[in-house]
Amino acid sequence: MGTPEFARAPLERLYRDGHDIAGVFTQPDKPVNRGMKVACGPVKELALSRHTPVFQPKTLRDGAAADVLRGLECELIAVVAYGKILPRKILGIPPLGAVNIHGSLLPKYRGAAPIQWAVLNGETETGVTSMLMAEELDAGDILYAKKTAIGEDETAGQLYSRLSALGAELLSETVGAISSGAAVHIAQDHSQATFAPPLTKDMAPIDWNGTARSIKCKVQGLDPWPVATTELNGTVFKVYKVETSDNRAGNAPGTIVSSGRHGIEVACADGTVVIKELQAPGGKRMASADYLRGHEIIM
Repeated sequence: MGTPEFARAPLERLYRDGHDIAGVFTQPDKPVNRGMKVACGPVKELALSRHTPVFQPKTLRDGAAADVLRGLECELIAVVAYGKILPRKILGIPPLGAVNIHGSLLPKYRGAAPIQWAVLNGETETGVTSMLMAEELDAGDILYAKKTAIGEDETAGQLYSRLSALGAELLSETVGAISSGAAVHIAQDHSQATFAPPLTKDMAPIDWNGTARSIKCKVQGLDPWPVATTELNGTVFKVYKVETSDNRAGNAPGTIVSSGRHGIEVACADGTVVIKELQAPGGKRMASADYLRGHEIIM
């Protein structure tokens, strides 16, 4: 059970490991991009290429999905970024239960956007966790985990790709341990749980009253969506890359301190941040220096 690109590599790994995939459950197709054409997701695309039956129920709570699962006679459900909570009547069908691969080191960052929030909050380490699924969101017993450092300049999108690959390795090891009877599960310490709610477009504007590091983390954590924004000379730009600066000139937060080949330097709470890459409305993403060659930024 999975839907986005994050779940594609884990499914591919199950095929490579030689498992018999009885069926794939994924979210219903949705319109995408400006043309709003209905397109199938990465997981569905892979399953169809392998001639695996694909199911896209709108709900798991009306009994129909449970009937389908019973008919498939699967031994284990593997869930990776499916986007739906599995009710008890679903969890109890396969004899080996249901396992989930989650993009954080549980119990930290339960919820829909664990990868993005780890970057937004300036974490230096994260990982993936396999767990036995329970009815409560991301609260099941932990099976295994893999850790990785978060790069100083790594965006949420880049980390997403790395954790997908790491999740594929973890799922392979987890399924192998369950198959051999070697899996040991550990209850989560629920008192240590933190949550990672979905991102929204309202989060995009940069607050220049923040610290240079917090602004850098925001820009990286909101890439590739919804992308950080700021207003310069009355125009709202998307901001894709910034660097912190040692400048402690003491300008009011939000003030443009300088602009040129180095980028656009803006004051914040504890110094300045240099905008290195941006995108003007209707334009392309580019280096700030390139944008400045044809446009003036008034200081």
